[in-house]
Amino acid sequence: MQTQLTAINWAKVITIAVIIGLSLFFGINGQRQILYACMHISYCLWWLLEQKIYPERRKQIFTEKVDAAGFIGAIIIVGIFYSLPAFLAFINPTKLSIAATATAIPLFYFGSLINTAADIQKTTEKTSGVGLVRSGIWSGVRHVNYTGDLMRYLSFSVVAGSLWAFLVPLSIFFLYIQRIRDKESSMKFKYQDFSDYKSKSFYLIPGIW
Repeated sequence: MQTQLTAINWAKVITIAVIIGLSLFFGINGQRQILYACMHISYCLWWLLEQKIYPERRKQIFTEKVDAAGFIGAIIIVGIFYSLPAFLAFINPTKLSIAATATAIPLFYFGSLINTAADIQKTTEKTSGVGLVRSGIWSGVRHVNYTGDLMRYLSFSVVAGSLWAFLVPLSIFFLYIQRIRDKESSMKFKYQDFSDYKSKSFYLIPGIW
């Protein structure tokens, strides 16, 4: 059996293929399509490249084994369903507004920075033997990598310019809620200082929740 990470990696490759296919089929008709393609493809490429730069991550994330059904499910959900905003962006004939551009680019830029910084810090500290990672970018938000990822997917939906596109970040949000519950149930038994960390930090949104 393959790991979840292998399935997700293949799903990212499929996402890239889907976006390239959409650009060839519908064409690049304006800023909306070119911005969307650049953002989403660059994210998928970074996801794959990051594992080459930091091979330790392959031992730390999505290590659970999946059978054929789980592998196919990951391809369908991550590779195809998560490409829904891409489809909506390429069939949207309206011009991308200045407001949407000014919203999407910072969301993507800072979401990517936050997610990457969180991943790199955790990978580095875990490799050097740190237990509970709670300093730096992890000090105020316990699942800050999820925060960055959600910001990034929100940026895709903003560029797509359709309310239907927000189904993707919404579904990811509910998936992360379940993961947060599972992780924190485990962490409170695994780390003695987790209760103190929890009392001084937020789940996902700084200062709010």
